[in-house]
Amino acid sequence: MSTERTALLLAGVTGFLGVALGAFGAHGLKNRLIGKPDGEQRLAWWQTGAQYHLIHALAIGLSAVRPAQASQPSAYAMWFFLAGIALFSGSLYVMTLTGVRKLGAVTPLGGVSFLIGWGALAFNAFKIVD
Repeated sequence: MSTERTALLLAGVTGFLGVALGAFGAHGLKNRLIGKPDGEQRLAWWQTGAQYHLIHALAIGLSAVRPAQASQPSAYAMWFFLAGIALFSGSLYVMTLTGVRKLGAVTPLGGVSFLIGWGALAFNAFKIVD
C-alpha cells in the first residue's frame, strides 16, 4: 500500500475514532463522572485527548499530500502523529476511565511524538524543488 493511501486510511480511521470518543466523553462519560470528586478534571483530560486526537487525525491526512521528491519525511510524520495519538490521547483516555494518574507520565511522550511529526512535516518543505 502506498504511503498516501496509508495516510488517508489512518486519517479516516483516527478521525472517526476521535469524533466517536469525543461524543462519548461529552455524553456517555459526563453522567458517569459528574459525582466523583475529580470528575471535572477527568472530563477535562478526555476533552484534551479528543481535541489533540482530532487535530492529529487531520495532520495524518496532511502528510499524504506532498510532492514526490519529499516523500520520506512525510511518512515519518504520519507514524509520529499516530504514535502521538496513541500515547498522548490514549493515556488521557485511560487516565479518565481509571483515575490512575501515574499514566500521566506517558502523556509527554505523545507530545514529543507530535512535535517530531510536525518537525518532519516542516523538514519536508526543504526537500521540495521549485
